[in-house]
Amino acid sequence: MAVLSSVAIVASTSACNHEARVVLADVDGQIVYASDLEKSAAKALSEERERLYQLQKQKLEEYVNAVLLTREAKKNGVSVDTLLDREVHSKIMSITDDEIEVFYRSNKSRLGMDLNSPREQIRKYLLIKKIEAQKALYLKSLRSHARIETYLKAPPLFRAQVPVAGAPFHGPKDAPVTIVKFEDYQCPFCKQVQPMLRELLSRYNGKIKLVHKDLPLDSLHPQARQAAEAARCADEQGQFWSYHDALYAHSPNADKQSLTRYAKEVGLDINAFGHCLDSGKFKAVVQRDLRDGALLGVTGTPTLFINGREISGNQPLEVFETILNEELGQTS
Repeated sequence: MAVLSSVAIVASTSACNHEARVVLADVDGQIVYASDLEKSAAKALSEERERLYQLQKQKLEEYVNAVLLTREAKKNGVSVDTLLDREVHSKIMSITDDEIEVFYRSNKSRLGMDLNSPREQIRKYLLIKKIEAQKALYLKSLRSHARIETYLKAPPLFRAQVPVAGAPFHGPKDAPVTIVKFEDYQCPFCKQVQPMLRELLSRYNGKIKLVHKDLPLDSLHPQARQAAEAARCADEQGQFWSYHDALYAHSPNADKQSLTRYAKEVGLDINAFGHCLDSGKFKAVVQRDLRDGALLGVTGTPTLFINGREISGNQPLEVFETILNEELGQTS
């Protein structure tokens, strides 16, 4: 077994190396390899591969469904249309006025008109949704009685290499999952995501390292950069996270007077804090985070990376849980 595993690893590695050494261009004698392109455009290429995979997956599902329907129709000696009429359309109840009323009330603000105008359009829409649901149920039944194996492979996950050296963090240094968050202290969406991050730290206690990096958006939030520097001054006194939390608690207020007040709230040495902030000691540190974000293609906040997997915006807790569980499954 050990010998076979080693051979397999060598073969796999050789294949990867061969693909990486594929020549894509020759510029006056300077060879451009596939690996060069992967390095320079890894994120964009990964996104396109994922889009292609999702399209292939959708079309494969549609093809499998068509095969099952054709086979079932042939078995029953009828056409596919006749089969669908019998198993789907004939089982659809007509749309009632009550159903139309309920849909209208739920979508009134979006529709922006009284009920009489879109009544028939709503009826048609609800009928289509019922047909789709019934067809899905029928296909599920057919699939449950068939042996279906698919061999379409998902593309490898893109994992960004996010620099974290020297950045403030919560949790164990060697936690199996690292979440890096790029944030702006005056960003309302960053403020909204904080309770969820605290919940994740509690729920996955000891399994997550949460790393903070700054991405002050000067054009939108002119005081965010100064707030980021103030938090680093608090970090110098060992109070980064308490000051971080105070900034978000009072966000978007981040003028100089407010920053000093927050320092008092968390018990900082005010003189040392003021000297640190006035000196611009951490300007370069914040600017480095901005540069790191730009190199990663980060354009908005909050942007988070879970073991290098990017999540943009204030996403639901379930999105994070799904990825965290996948990552912990891989590392357990």
